[in-house]
Amino acid sequence: QIQVVESGGGLVQPGGSLRLSCAASGNIFRLYGMAWYRQAPGKQRDLVAEIIINGPTNYADSVKGRFTISRDNNENSVFLQMSSLKPEDTAVYYCNVRGIMTMRSGARGDFGSWGLGTQVTVSS
Repeated sequence: QIQVVESGGGLVQPGGSLRLSCAASGNIFRLYGMAWYRQAPGKQRDLVAEIIINGPTNYADSVKGRFTISRDNNENSVFLQMSSLKPEDTAVYYCNVRGIMTMRSGARGDFGSWGLGTQVTVSS
């Protein structure tokens, strides 16, 4: 089983910064990608930024130039540095991890796991 835990959310004033962290653990054999999504009240969950392992980094248009996604290869961790925050960035931020896991039988299979989310509130 794969566990995904986010941290770093909180209350920040408009124009401020926050750094979110996400750590994945368990029987991970290889990762395909790690990503941040967000969901505001009454809205769907949308992609914010993603890192494709050995591939491109992608951002939602609304966060380009303000948010930066990065990864710690050794720790299966991903970070989201958020700057110039706006009230419309207020949402629950979720980490998603995709890859290949080793199951109890020793066989390997694809997985995709979500964390429980961390609240980010941008307000004066």
